[in-house]
Amino acid sequence: MTVRVGPWSVRLAPRALFTGALLLLAAVAVSVVAISTGEFTVPVPDVLAALVGEGTPVAELIVAELRAPRVVTGLLVGAAFGVCGAIFQSLTRNPLGSPDFIGFTAGASTGGIMAVVAGGSALAVSGGALAGCVITALLVYGMAFRRGVQGYRLVLVGIGANALLLAVNSYLLTRANINDAATAGAWLTGSLSGRGWEHAVPVALALAVLLPVGAALARPLRMIEMGDDAARAVGIGVERVRAAAVVTGVLLCGVAVAAAGPVVFVALAAPQLARRLTRSAGVTLASSALMGAVLLTVSDLAAQRLLAPTQLPVGVVTAAIGGTYLAFLLRKDRY
Repeated sequence: MTVRVGPWSVRLAPRALFTGALLLLAAVAVSVVAISTGEFTVPVPDVLAALVGEGTPVAELIVAELRAPRVVTGLLVGAAFGVCGAIFQSLTRNPLGSPDFIGFTAGASTGGIMAVVAGGSALAVSGGALAGCVITALLVYGMAFRRGVQGYRLVLVGIGANALLLAVNSYLLTRANINDAATAGAWLTGSLSGRGWEHAVPVALALAVLLPVGAALARPLRMIEMGDDAARAVGIGVERVRAAAVVTGVLLCGVAVAAAGPVVFVALAAPQLARRLTRSAGVTLASSALMGAVLLTVSDLAAQRLLAPTQLPVGVVTAAIGGTYLAFLLRKDRY
């Protein structure tokens, strides 16, 4: 369906719009449940009043200071993981082309562990994660570059880098003192516990800047999925687009890991689930973002409620969900 407004025209896919609307409603519903329920239940009208600063002091403390920042951070981090996963799966033309497998998440983990072992603050750990992700991406991209970067080569080099970085992470943990090792181990699991507005704001700013860039790259990436020669034939600068997409995906991955730790499998599952629901053959950035937000928020809600009053790190739940989905994907597509 094509909508024309004056000299401009926009092509709309009804199924994708319907799926996006359902995912948005699901994200809102899960967010309301997560904010209003818990050890102290806050009715929905009181939640709305607290969010605009007109609630009781107790409701404002619980909603605006404790629960809402955690939920908003989860939504934003899930969206960032979903978009970066969609970008890398499109680049590699492989559903396993996720930052979890090609070394970028492991690189961010290395940077975060090094900051923890060095006795750095929470800000230093976040900065170390972002720096580790960027440095790893530069190394992987450089090693995979040979008269251009092919998707299969990026995956193979990334898998090797991922294995090496996991070994480095294990070595760093064994050399750290017991307190630093415990702190780093908890951070490596991925968690939204204790997250405040100071964690949500950087991710929101990154998404505000990088999502339009990703949207501009969506059509060229779809053409590149058809093959480099076909993309060049219609005037697309393949390597320029590919490099811009890598930068965009790496920054989103690094910011997400800096905010919540290396939460696994969201970047793998969200884009694939979004494609299956929308039945789209191209890059589904908006649907992937919404799916990632829903997946991470639902997983965090389950992590809080399944074994209450004990709370699990959200990374444990996403690993269980993602591992199950990976087994399904491998069996269905016979990888």
